[in-house]
Amino acid sequence: MPSLQEIRQAKAEKSLSEYIKQAWPIIEPGVDYMHNWHIDAISEHLEAVNLGQISRLLINVPPRYMKSIAVTVKWPTWTWTKNAYKRFISLSYSATLSKKHNINRRDIILSPWYQERWGDQFSLKDDKNTQMNFENTKTGFMFATSIGGTLTGEGGDYIIVDDPHNPQQAQSKAERESAIEFFRTTLPTRLNNKKTGAIIVVMQRLHEMDVSGHCLKNEEGYTHLCLPGIAEKRTIITMPISLREIIREKDDLLWPEREGKKEIAQMKRSLGSYGFAGQYQQTPSPEDGNILNRTWWKYYKVLPSEPFDEIVQSWDCAFKDLKTSDYVVGQVWGRLGARFYLLDQVRGKMGISATMQAIRNMSAKWPKATAKLVEDKANGTAVIELLQREIPGLIPIEPEGGKIVRAQAISYLVEAGNVYLPDPEIASWINDFVEEAAMFPNGENDDQVDCCSQALNRLMTPTVKALFGMEGTNYEDIIGAESLYQEYGF
Repeated sequence: MPSLQEIRQAKAEKSLSEYIKQAWPIIEPGVDYMHNWHIDAISEHLEAVNLGQISRLLINVPPRYMKSIAVTVKWPTWTWTKNAYKRFISLSYSATLSKKHNINRRDIILSPWYQERWGDQFSLKDDKNTQMNFENTKTGFMFATSIGGTLTGEGGDYIIVDDPHNPQQAQSKAERESAIEFFRTTLPTRLNNKKTGAIIVVMQRLHEMDVSGHCLKNEEGYTHLCLPGIAEKRTIITMPISLREIIREKDDLLWPEREGKKEIAQMKRSLGSYGFAGQYQQTPSPEDGNILNRTWWKYYKVLPSEPFDEIVQSWDCAFKDLKTSDYVVGQVWGRLGARFYLLDQVRGKMGISATMQAIRNMSAKWPKATAKLVEDKANGTAVIELLQREIPGLIPIEPEGGKIVRAQAISYLVEAGNVYLPDPEIASWINDFVEEAAMFPNGENDDQVDCCSQALNRLMTPTVKALFGMEGTNYEDIIGAESLYQEYGF
């Protein structure tokens, strides 16, 4: 009769999910293991990779849902219990993170738990045993590097791409394109056998055109296991080995024992709607918009009777007045307490002369808009030089942080219901404004959004933050402060 240890060992060898559970205390001592069906789903997809049923696998799952532990750390060490000759290459956006995963793998292999069960299968070579690269006596190895890192001379049977983008830099087009280019041109060449080798991508979504977006749009043959934190519709997930079906009804939470409704709501507040849609829902382009949701804007048909505390003009100028040029946009914004009103807009293809005349006209129409913000690039620089002796209050604005960062900085105002637009009944052009904002940053045009973010960033800094006694604080921190909402008209 087999002992309890032999029974548990047999279960661990047969099931990656069971192995993950049993190996948990090695890298998370003192933390209770919490199982969930999504670990079974991830495990069976990886088992299908080992069986040659899947050669390209994309897994999208929220952060801190055991994706790295299951895929990058435990799956390779489980594979070695049967096939120690397999060679693994794992990559992340950070060499430090990749090294951590490799150290965790080695810790499991060298643990008494692993050695008692599979220590007779192989041992690690003393002369090839580092934190970034170790090899066993059956020529299998585990090599860790970063996206864009050195891979010369290395070839693997399985390549694991775990979080290829730095969350803090994923909005950078240059960063994304660099990661995708490395993923597209370098990684496939490092498979030892193009017919039997496999590439596994596991990540949270950060942008519509991140590595996941590239795989879904351009790469054929990827099996996609998508696990949003909240089910947006009724979904059936079928396990590839057991054929077990998991039915998720609309609004079902992925792992309620770990993150319930309260914790999910907190994460949404922390990440903001755009960040939550990507990292938790795996849909970085939500139907209502990206950074500036269609449903957030407030509308007015009649302006408040009180005088505005401050009125500004905001201008985004183009390079030339060609048909292919960006639009020139001029807007007038007013602030009343903590409410912001778009009062007027002009938009068109204009050269320098036409742009100068538009500023003259707007200044005459809105004489109380004493500050005139002009982005100091393209024709804006020349316009400022030519008009500064004629029209007072022209302020050159040097953009900081990029378009997306500036839009994200004002998205909390819009989401909180503080930004008012003229009703389409009195300003038909506002529909184009709202649509452009919803499509940003993936739409064809962004000039109206640039103009808007330039104005609102000026109006809320430092004046509005001073109202809350929060100079130098991220505006996100005040979302949810109900007393402030009531006092200042949120």
